[in-house]
Amino acid sequence: MLNDPRSHGLWQATAPEPPATASLDAVVSADVVVVGCGYTGMSCALHLAEAGRRVVLLESREIGFGGAGRNVGLINAGLWLMPDDMIAALGSVHGERLLGLLGDGPVLVMDIIDRHRINCELERNGTLHCAVGPAGLKEIKERAAQWQRRGAPVRVLDAEQTKARLGTPAYCGALLDERAGTLQPLAYARGLAQACLAAGVTIYTSSPVVAADKKGDRWVVSTTGGTVDAEWVVVATDAYSTGPWQSVRSEQVHLPYFNLATQPLGVDLLQTILPGREGAWDTRTILSSFRLDRSGRLVFGSVGALRNTGTAIHKAWARRALAKLYPQLGAVEFEHEWYGQIGMTADALPRLHKFGRNVVGFSGYNGRGISPGTVFGRELAYLILGEKAEADMLLPLTELQEPWFRRSREIYYEIGAQVAHLASERF
Repeated sequence: MLNDPRSHGLWQATAPEPPATASLDAVVSADVVVVGCGYTGMSCALHLAEAGRRVVLLESREIGFGGAGRNVGLINAGLWLMPDDMIAALGSVHGERLLGLLGDGPVLVMDIIDRHRINCELERNGTLHCAVGPAGLKEIKERAAQWQRRGAPVRVLDAEQTKARLGTPAYCGALLDERAGTLQPLAYARGLAQACLAAGVTIYTSSPVVAADKKGDRWVVSTTGGTVDAEWVVVATDAYSTGPWQSVRSEQVHLPYFNLATQPLGVDLLQTILPGREGAWDTRTILSSFRLDRSGRLVFGSVGALRNTGTAIHKAWARRALAKLYPQLGAVEFEHEWYGQIGMTADALPRLHKFGRNVVGFSGYNGRGISPGTVFGRELAYLILGEKAEADMLLPLTELQEPWFRRSREIYYEIGAQVAHLASERF
């Protein structure tokens, strides 16, 4: 994407072609203008269009350019925070509301994929949160207990069951979440765009927003080539925000995350490595994630950026880690490599902001974008349609606030990941 093989890697190489779009070079009008062609923006646009609203989608780069086209592809339920911690942070009303909607988030994602026949390598076999040592096992048992009290179909696997699922004895247990699954993230984003177009949404790409001005009871959103006037504006730019809503990016600390993909594995190896094709990640602070794509490539990732000295350090660490995790792989060569930025908020919770009258947006996904982004987009559509009031939303409105030492922390995370991977004797 944008002639950079490290921006979207495997996903760019294997996703269906995006729909044909052009940049905005005229004055147009709509009921709602949505800024950002990621999961939130396109889910919002799709639900609005299906309800009969005229919607214009604006994207500064390409469809799925941000986190939507770079992530691991895990369709998880909930957030990184444990359920009880979400209640403690948000209170019972918003906390339980958020848990309920995000717990059902994978169902919404899979329903949209089915209804619109999106070709995105969907796997419905669940995910595995893998326990590293006694502390990790304690963590996943507590997480499982909290979800089970709410009726979720999750359970803890013992070491032997985990080994059978993963094909490695490296972990002492795993939390299996049967609500979850995996997909090809950029293909899902492009499929959402196709669904939006079919529903009547107009999409303009290569159209960065440079201004948003109130004109009477409407907004005029200006790009480098044209303008859109609308009653409502949805800001769905998240960690890649620029222009009038740069403050959304500034509210988050960027955490770099990379992925490496092997060549397609042979039939014999696929019988011993993730034979059920679950997506997996572990409980380490500097975690590892691993999964298979539809063609049998092993996708392996962790915290870090593939630039400067980080490229060689992280790739060398990944080879060492895979040799211990799956020695049957032998010498590993990577066919694709890419990385992006995860936007982290101070409390690991997403945000609902109101930037002005009829200007709203969610942000701060903290590494959980596919399911929450799809849910948040639908909820914004319900707000605009009048089906929900602000008081009924799944998060309270909050003010924008930049975290302390944001830039210093970003440098620390990038360099710290290199130091950890340089010294690590994984597994």
